[in-house]
Amino acid sequence: MKRLLLVLTVVVVAAAVWGGVLLLSATADEGQGRQRLAVAPSVVRESVIVDGGGQVVGKLDADCATGRFPAFCHRVRAELTALDQRLLTRGGLVVATTLDPRAQQAAQRAVEARVRPGDTPVAVEAMVAPGSGEIRALAASKGDGAHGLSQGSTAMAYTLAAALSGGFRYDDGFPRSRSYQAAGQESFTNCKGQNVGDPAFTFTDPGGGSGGAFTTLRSGARAAPNTFFMRLEERIGLCATVRAAQRLGLSRFDGMPLVEYEAFTLGANETDTVTVAATYATLAAHGLRCAPRAVKEVRDDSGKVLHALGPRCEQALDAAVADAVTGLLRTDGLGRDAAGLASRIPDYKSTWYAGYTPDLAAAVSLGFTGVPPTPALTDVPIGGRRHDVVDGTTIPGPIWRASMTEALRGVPETRFPEPDTTRFGGCRLACPK
Repeated sequence: MKRLLLVLTVVVVAAAVWGGVLLLSATADEGQGRQRLAVAPSVVRESVIVDGGGQVVGKLDADCATGRFPAFCHRVRAELTALDQRLLTRGGLVVATTLDPRAQQAAQRAVEARVRPGDTPVAVEAMVAPGSGEIRALAASKGDGAHGLSQGSTAMAYTLAAALSGGFRYDDGFPRSRSYQAAGQESFTNCKGQNVGDPAFTFTDPGGGSGGAFTTLRSGARAAPNTFFMRLEERIGLCATVRAAQRLGLSRFDGMPLVEYEAFTLGANETDTVTVAATYATLAAHGLRCAPRAVKEVRDDSGKVLHALGPRCEQALDAAVADAVTGLLRTDGLGRDAAGLASRIPDYKSTWYAGYTPDLAAAVSLGFTGVPPTPALTDVPIGGRRHDVVDGTTIPGPIWRASMTEALRGVPETRFPEPDTTRFGGCRLACPK
């Protein structure tokens, strides 16, 4: 019998399941018919990011270029990579996040109003919820917002926490000096027991400053003089200061251990805005440190929960100490209880403002992200005007105030607790003579 080969043309039977197309083919061999089903290569459906209210805010694409909030998208991708890198290529996922659209828009508007995408320096703001670590907003003037900058004097909050933990009180202090030099290498000892003082280096305060006046923790927290905080760090110990910073959640952006040398209190370590905002959120939450996070849940198209990520918190600092630091950092400008510090870097390579209310913490950084050598923030055009010198009060501070005011509009005010004056009032260890 003559062998016949019948080839049926491919017929599209159904639209598909998971984006694939079901194909039907058949052959006939000497009257014996056989059928088989074949599935064409699937078209992977795109994963989406949804905000805290369940609204889609963008796709989880590789460059985060399609959504409205690229810096936040990059943070989500980074967290998913740490969780399971395969999630980035699986497709068809719904990633539920901590994003607060109102806070995000407030941060984005405040940043864009003062720093343009075409400006060489980059401004980044992160907002973190105290008590949960939820990243409510992450905005950048350009790029992904993921870079490290020297923290500057916003790190002085950690030194205050160490001092108050070590028995200092609000009116303890030292006579103001025009400059500071370590007496010897033994003036500062790191947590490995190594002497790291540098008597060859001299620290001064921006704009000079006069000597003689007695500076307390209370007045030092307001003026943030370098010379005062160097003396305070020497007195309480470098390692005690480092440990306080670690308890509050400080880490380096590059993943390396914190660098422990005498300029630690002046913010010499490079870190990022999410980390700094989270350390200040620890103070706002009365010493409860919560790991910052943008991803809450990952689901597939059927609604099955693949990963559920809750808060990771621990009581890292005595609540009374945290509240006493807040009492020193209180500031005006929001029309509600707030605390914060403006940063300045001696070489003006970067600048910050970090602060918090009981309900929200935020940090704003401004600096250059290119390859060294890094230029200084002096005689530089930003936001359509030229600035002779940029510090934390010039651009980061106004961004912080504008964004926090808008993000908290309509939110009932929560008050800070009053510090324990019995424990922290007056002076005890370094009283004026």
